[in-house]
This record gives sequence, structure tokens and C-alpha cells, in this order.
Amino acid sequence: MFSHPGAVGRLNLGLGSSDDFMMLVFQSNQPQETEMQALKYGVHAMVWFNVLLAGWLSLHMLYDPEGWYYFVPGVTDTGFFNQHFIRDIGIIQGFIALAFAIGAFRIDRRVELWAAATLWLIAHAVFHFWEVAVGICSASVLARDFPAVSLPAIFGIAATIWACAQSRSAAASLKVSQLSI
Repeated sequence: MFSHPGAVGRLNLGLGSSDDFMMLVFQSNQPQETEMQALKYGVHAMVWFNVLLAGWLSLHMLYDPEGWYYFVPGVTDTGFFNQHFIRDIGIIQGFIALAFAIGAFRIDRRVELWAAATLWLIAHAVFHFWEVAVGICSASVLARDFPAVSLPAIFGIAATIWACAQSRSAAASLKVSQLSI
């Protein structure tokens, strides 16, 4: 007897019909498909978090750099107000928002767009850790900055890894379909 956790009943491979086998295969794939859909929605939620956060930061930094400087906790502790520098970073945040947003719709460019945006987010998060490591800031800033610094980098890493896996899967499927032609 052959039994699968996703199957409703048991299938005797020696005596079962092809309909029984197809029912087993169909039922065993349903949980996997549901899990894949949930993963896809989770990744897209992370991506849109990054789009919204980076988009808001970009607009706020470009439109009102001084307001942003005084609004974001801890920024005033890192140095004097410099509207040019804040606007430069606002432009970068705009590109990050665009890269994640465009990648959400352009599957053929998703890996490159999300990876490029994620590299900057990682560098930014590592810089914050470095400031703590060399004594510029206390370790408490890591928790304060986590939602706007480390979390977007983690989300970017997860989304980019997922996009790479999807890209490989699509390439493998294409290769198989070309072989059957």
C-alpha cells in the first residue's frame, strides 16, 4: 500500500486505476500550490512595504528635507542639517521604490531590479551596525532604526532570493517544454 499525507485514501499501486493515481497526484499538489501562493503573497507584501517606505522617504526628503531631518528619530544625533545630502539620499530612496515597484510587474527584470535596490539597503544597514561597532552610536539605535533600516534590507534579501528561485524554476520549465517540442 502506498499512502501520501495529502491523499484522502490509500492507493494500491498494483490494483488501483489511473483515475485513482491522478486523484492522488492532484490532491498531493494542492497543499504545495497553496503554500506557494501564500509565499508569493508574503513576498509581495514585503516588496510593497519597501515601495511604500522608500517612496514616502523619497518624497519627504525631496519636498521637505528639514522637516524630515527633525521628524525621523535619531537623525539630529548624526550631524548637522544638510539639505543637499538629505535630498541626495531622497533620490536614492526614489530609485529604490521604483526598482521594487517595477520589479513587481516586470518579471523578466525582477531579479536585477530587486537585487540592485537590496544591495543599497544592505549597505545602509551594515553602515548602521558599523556605527555601533566603532562606538559612534549605542546599540539601542539598532532597535530604534530596525523598522526603517534593517527590516527593508531583510525584506529585500528575502524577495530577491525568492525572485531568483522563481527565475530558475521558470527557466527550467522553459527548457523542459522546449525539449518536448
